[in-house]
Amino acid sequence: MSQPDQQSRATGSEDIKQEQSPGSNTQKDPDAWVTGDEPATGAQRSYLQTLAEEAHEQVPDDLSKADASKKIDELQERTGRGR
Repeated sequence: MSQPDQQSRATGSEDIKQEQSPGSNTQKDPDAWVTGDEPATGAQRSYLQTLAEEAHEQVPDDLSKADASKKIDELQERTGRGR
């Protein structure tokens, strides 16, 4: 039985689960995370701050893990980082 990829992102990789099918690298939607409603991790908040400064945008301090992940994806697209 193969193990899922061990990808690491500053978006709370402990919450990102890989599908169990061999060869699949599809990530689980943040809205489906079991811990998605918990507060954003320190790593998420730090990376969001960096991205927000580059995008000249303010980010709320009270984002959940899932919302922080979505915001990181959005800001990465806008700034060209992380892709």
